[in-house]
Amino acid sequence: MALLRMSARALRERSTGTALTERLAEQFRSRLFQVPSTSERNSWQNSLPALAEVLCDADLDEVEVLVEHQMPLSSLRADVVLAGSHPETGRPSYVVIELKQWREATLVPDAADLCLVGGMGNRPALHPVAQARRYCEYLEDFTALLNDTHDQISGAAYLHNAHDRDVSELLGQADGKAHLFTSTTRGEFIRYLQTRLSSLNGALEADGLLESAVKPGQQLMRAAADEIIHGGKFLLMDEQQVAASLVKRAVALSRQSDRKEVIVVTGGPGSGKSLIALHLMSHLGRNQHSVFHATGSKSFTGTLQHVVGKRNERISKLFRHFLDFRTAEKNGIDVLICDEAHRIRRRSGNSDSTSIHRSGRKQVEELIDAARVPVFLLDEHQVVCPDEMGSVKAIDETAAARGCVVRHVNLNEQFRCGGSRGYEHWVRRLLGLEPGGPVAWKPEPNFDLLVADSPQQMETHLRSQQTAGYTSRITAGLCWPWSYPRKDGTLVDDVVIGNWRRPWNVRGGRYVHGAPPSSLWATEPAGIGQIGCIYTAQGFEYAWNGTIIGPEMVWRGNGWRMVQGSCKDRNLNQASPDEFAHLTRNRYKVLLTRGLTGTVLFSTDAETQSMLRTLIPDRTP
Repeated sequence: MALLRMSARALRERSTGTALTERLAEQFRSRLFQVPSTSERNSWQNSLPALAEVLCDADLDEVEVLVEHQMPLSSLRADVVLAGSHPETGRPSYVVIELKQWREATLVPDAADLCLVGGMGNRPALHPVAQARRYCEYLEDFTALLNDTHDQISGAAYLHNAHDRDVSELLGQADGKAHLFTSTTRGEFIRYLQTRLSSLNGALEADGLLESAVKPGQQLMRAAADEIIHGGKFLLMDEQQVAASLVKRAVALSRQSDRKEVIVVTGGPGSGKSLIALHLMSHLGRNQHSVFHATGSKSFTGTLQHVVGKRNERISKLFRHFLDFRTAEKNGIDVLICDEAHRIRRRSGNSDSTSIHRSGRKQVEELIDAARVPVFLLDEHQVVCPDEMGSVKAIDETAAARGCVVRHVNLNEQFRCGGSRGYEHWVRRLLGLEPGGPVAWKPEPNFDLLVADSPQQMETHLRSQQTAGYTSRITAGLCWPWSYPRKDGTLVDDVVIGNWRRPWNVRGGRYVHGAPPSSLWATEPAGIGQIGCIYTAQGFEYAWNGTIIGPEMVWRGNGWRMVQGSCKDRNLNQASPDEFAHLTRNRYKVLLTRGLTGTVLFSTDAETQSMLRTLIPDRTP
């Protein structure tokens, strides 16, 4: 999917004035529920005309230009993909173009794939050749049309405002897959394009790419063991690679520098935080560095230990909980990767102040002290309990008090929800986590959003998806009791809506009559039979997601009303009304963004259900 599609000739003809930029901005707002940034608009206004002139000077007027082309199963967008036929073979040929307005840039010392750009401060950017190359590899991996081909797609970065002398450190990284050109080498860029594309009309080739079947990606947990043990399964993109490279650089310098570096990576659901963590576990372990992965979630850590332990029980011991590092030796390990760091507690140990396990430090202090290079990966909108304080501000302040250098990376794109960044913003607007209020859903080709008339209808649809091979789960707000199994070992049907009754996921770490333990509810096939809660769903993904909005959050008039008395979670019993409202919105944001392919909604409250129907009309399972 591209925001705009036209021939190179049409692109040049429409590049004068602001009409093209305004059309792209309208498409951006319509599809992504966002307003494009000033830098985005400037790029369209300045870079697209420069490319159009090059294409027409190369006699490639009929080549098809896909502007802001979205990667399959992702919300990442390549600036431009050119579609046409190869001048020698006649086969479909594609060129990914990354357009940069940079005038000068240098490499980050000790990190060949990162660069510093004039006017952007000290924030590192991925080398444009590496960016173009990874887009090519991603398209090959996830587009059926390009599977098992080696010469149908290539990439180029065009720095149309720069001269070679001003970006000299970036030169020399070209390979068979991607190249870099500047205003100095504009002629070489023209000749390069002429070796990849003929002057024939490229409309059919563009159709083929846009209509190609998508090769499914790997679910995180299914690929975790292979990534850790064998390596190389996950392709890191854009800011994901920036984050990984900053960590590797910090590790290389850690024994020489007098100041510790702390890497803080933020991103929404599915933005690749855990992919980065698994990649680093594999890479650093293979290079003989001591590295541990830690979270504050029993379910998430338990599942990682389970899937990795099936292959190698010793490696599973590298996956720990935050509280395991409360008495760790200072700088005793090289790298501590704190995944799901929004779940960092104020203090480790239990609430008993005399506990022998309490160190007297805050938990974030314990984690920073434990490693030469602490890494924090978090989403501040996933704080779901009153005693969780994992935030960028808390980490920054603690690190600064210890004299550490803090480096930030923002993963502003996300891979979950079929790559539907628009869906994530729709959820944030729905819940009041972004200003503007709820908006109507506009159907997308890569993500389904439905409203069920009943929990029975929701379950029937999700079970049919499960039977078809798409992992499916139902989650709900904690508005019903959560019982332990009966003495005979059967689960209690706690979640009761009319005559529909189902049990919560198992409490504890054992199988109960075939139902998986809580840590495996999201990944074991039998998990479809129980309702998941925030504690078992957070951190996981599945193809189809059903979410039941309970009576603790109802729509009245033109806004949400919180009914704290309907919540059965004792962790929220003592929360103030404002804190309860904030945490409840965060909880539903987590529950609503677990699905890769689609989500089904249902509210137990009639007025709320009616409001959902107005936002998602004629979309029933």
